[in-house]
Amino acid sequence: MLHFNTRYCLLTVLLFITEVLIARYMNDAIIRPYGGDFLVVILVYCFVKTFFNTPVLGTAIGTLLFSYLVEISQYFHLVDLLGWGNCKIARIVMGTYFTFVDLLMYTLGILLVLIIEKLFGHEHTPKN
Repeated sequence: MLHFNTRYCLLTVLLFITEVLIARYMNDAIIRPYGGDFLVVILVYCFVKTFFNTPVLGTAIGTLLFSYLVEISQYFHLVDLLGWGNCKIARIVMGTYFTFVDLLMYTLGILLVLIIEKLFGHEHTPKN
């Protein structure tokens, strides 16, 4: 199950750079608030697939649930409850503002992952 996948690693690096560029330089009303959330689930999915030969559907669902949990933690202000409110990195990673639109963006991002994986014929079960 543990392995290194160069293709997913390259995608992870590319997506991470894209996310940093969006965060650093985009100040618009579409890409920054929605594009970053759309791409972050794809980034997390690719990161997991870089190191683990897991089924596509299971990894996609796990990534989506993880993303939902992070978003729900924002609703309950978990970063503040943990006493990390003054830590900039914690606020960036965990987020501080809940919105249902983010949940939609995460869902659409994972749907794109599933479509791409299906189109390119990647295995839905890990190889032994």
